[in-house]
Amino acid sequence: MFTKKMKIVLLLFVLFCLADYANATPRWRILDSGAIEWQIDSRLPHYDHIEMSGLKVSTVLRYGVNGDGQFVMERSMIWPMLRTIPNNTHASLMQRFAIDYASLLLVNGMALNNEKVKSICIDGRLTVVSLFAIGYQNTGTARNRESVPVVELTRSFFPSTDKPMLCERYTVKNISSKPISVIVPFQKAVYKTDPAKGVDGSYTIVTSIQNKEDCLYTIAPKESLTFDASVQAYKKGEKELIVDIADEEHKRMAFVDKIWNNLSFVSSDPVVNTAFAFAKVRAAESIFATGGGFMHSPGGESYYAAVWANDQAEYANPFFPFLGYDTGNASALNSFRLFARFMNPDYKPIPSSIIAEGKDTWNGAGDRGDAAMIAYGAARYALAKADKKEAQELWPLIEWCLEYCKRKINASGVVTSDADELEGRFPAGNANLCTSSLYYDALVSANYLAKELGKQSSVSKEYARQAKVLKNNINNYFGSCIEGFDSYRYYEGNDILRSWIAIPLTVGIFEKKTGTVEALFSPRLWSKDGLLTQAGTDTFWDRSTLYALRGVYSAGARERAMEHMAYYSQQRLLGEHVPYPIEAWPEGNQRHLSAESALYCRIVTEGIFGIRPTGFNSFSLCPQLPDKWNSMRLNNVSAFAFSPFDIIVERQGNKIKTYVLRNGKPVKTYHTENGKDINITF
Repeated sequence: MFTKKMKIVLLLFVLFCLADYANATPRWRILDSGAIEWQIDSRLPHYDHIEMSGLKVSTVLRYGVNGDGQFVMERSMIWPMLRTIPNNTHASLMQRFAIDYASLLLVNGMALNNEKVKSICIDGRLTVVSLFAIGYQNTGTARNRESVPVVELTRSFFPSTDKPMLCERYTVKNISSKPISVIVPFQKAVYKTDPAKGVDGSYTIVTSIQNKEDCLYTIAPKESLTFDASVQAYKKGEKELIVDIADEEHKRMAFVDKIWNNLSFVSSDPVVNTAFAFAKVRAAESIFATGGGFMHSPGGESYYAAVWANDQAEYANPFFPFLGYDTGNASALNSFRLFARFMNPDYKPIPSSIIAEGKDTWNGAGDRGDAAMIAYGAARYALAKADKKEAQELWPLIEWCLEYCKRKINASGVVTSDADELEGRFPAGNANLCTSSLYYDALVSANYLAKELGKQSSVSKEYARQAKVLKNNINNYFGSCIEGFDSYRYYEGNDILRSWIAIPLTVGIFEKKTGTVEALFSPRLWSKDGLLTQAGTDTFWDRSTLYALRGVYSAGARERAMEHMAYYSQQRLLGEHVPYPIEAWPEGNQRHLSAESALYCRIVTEGIFGIRPTGFNSFSLCPQLPDKWNSMRLNNVSAFAFSPFDIIVERQGNKIKTYVLRNGKPVKTYHTENGKDINITF
């Protein structure tokens, strides 16, 4: 039972957290362009890492500024389609490089020195602006001479959108009062990997400055020159690529602009708006053109050219139809096709992951509830994508997964599995809350989808009946008083709060919403890093925080959700490790896995706006306009057969007015209470 004393403790905890949040000085700031910038101040040293991806390459840039103001960086390169031996989940060619091209330049015959970084900017590129001096130091009369900057060097790093290459651009600007001479050297290093360790033998890696024949330049005051560099790799039978890096930069920024403009979110909170824009990029970029088709993969220097039942089928795929990114939709459909290959008449489990460009599988944790994950994601994807041909193709997979789950129901009417998506890191019993909740949502979606596909009415009615029974069983079996909160136990015998108690809220099971919301934001689970996986530990996985924020909005506790989402968004976008949601800590050192960014976006689409697909031409909408916002809008929504469309929500006294627009003109208008369901059909 949630006592008065516990409520007071909880209130004090929340006030402390919010006060700490309000008084914190973010390291980064948002620019008018939508980029974020770190203007270097005295808070040094500081180091961070960011992952960026293209269709044939991924890179984790480990960068930072030392205490003396010098920039440092190590490029961790990953080529997912250059497979290594053993060809398992982690078998992408990976190498690290710490080349400092600035140190190779000669300015007036001397090396650059005494670097002072001015700023670092992220906008789909990592751009570093530094000041450098030249000349002797610490010798003779130079010991007392003040170091005067002569050159401003701008370095930009970004992956090629479609080539196995990290691109780099360097701009040298003369900030002195006299002309300077600059020598940019020819530089090329070729590395041959061990042929015994490559599926295709030895791979060739080339790092180079892509300089013109004339390497000596004279730069007048305030003028500049630009040269390019790259890191690329290829297999036997291929050759080194000579490309226009300026064109590669244009294509990268065109991709970022497209993603930022599709499904744009506008609210009174610039941090949430910008975090949403960045999350879309990370969710969309981590797709690889493999021999098995487009594969959206988590990344993190571990997980490439492969798909998972949770990260892809459950987390990312239901989001892609809303984004309107064709490659994202193609990757989603391909992942379901890959899983469908493993349907079988004996109803043996579908593998948790399909790896190595589709040539192998991983199922090391046994049945994690993967069929429920796949059915949940495939049914939601099919409804939102609103492509009847695709939906008909996916229907047998959805049916098979639902039947598999049905056959795993225990005597208490909930679904059993060997583990959950945490794969034994924390106990999950023989039947966990996640699997049954996902199965419930899949049944609800299957009911809608069966109608769209013209199945016999008995099919949709049976799925609806099963969903109703399962919902009751979930509340009866998992519903429990845990640590004084009327919420859910995660599995039979569980008596410690777990972050995944938020799952029912995300699928429309609200019977325990009050106690669940209180438990999630209590000091037992909520920390400065978001939700702890289990009360009493220091482990956190962002995915549970992202699910919880979505669920709390859906449950109607929008002010509680907004407070914590604002805090979380500022931490991830403008704090000490930016700019995306992360996987976990301590495991993985807070890697920027891509599907977590899709989950952040779904807080907006499914939580704040409350969009729930109910057909190819219909959805339910439940806007949760926070008290501090007078309006919010979601532009260029690409889901459903009548897309693209916009949704605008405006405050009108104690109520809200909701518009659905097509081609800039309102086609549906609703006046409702804030947080009330609206059923929209076209």
